[in-house]
Amino acid sequence: QVQLVESGGGLVQPGESLRLSCAASGFTFSTYAMSWYRQAPGKERELVARISSSGRITNHADSVKGRFTISRDNAKNTVYLQMNSLKPEDTAMYYCNANPWGTPYWGKGILVTVSS
Repeated sequence: QVQLVESGGGLVQPGESLRLSCAASGFTFSTYAMSWYRQAPGKERELVARISSSGRITNHADSVKGRFTISRDNAKNTVYLQMNSLKPEDTAMYYCNANPWGTPYWGKGILVTVSS
């Protein structure tokens, strides 16, 4: 079955960096686009970044452009989110997403807290 397992979250101070990882299994990873979403308390889930199956095309939300970078390693079935210059408003649960066969799958999420 499809599994998406996020890791790398935690508590950091403003201006610091984190790298999230999402290990995927149960589908042919290299043939599907992957995405990161986040959901802050009391807010709707929002798309943070998306990467094409090959990794050549990426899109980032305006709120994270220039600070976050999505990437993938198809040999390791893993997608990453490098987050630099973190701000308190980046505090949220971060979710990995894939849509193999047109069906959305989500990881359980990983908490990122940015606070001084």
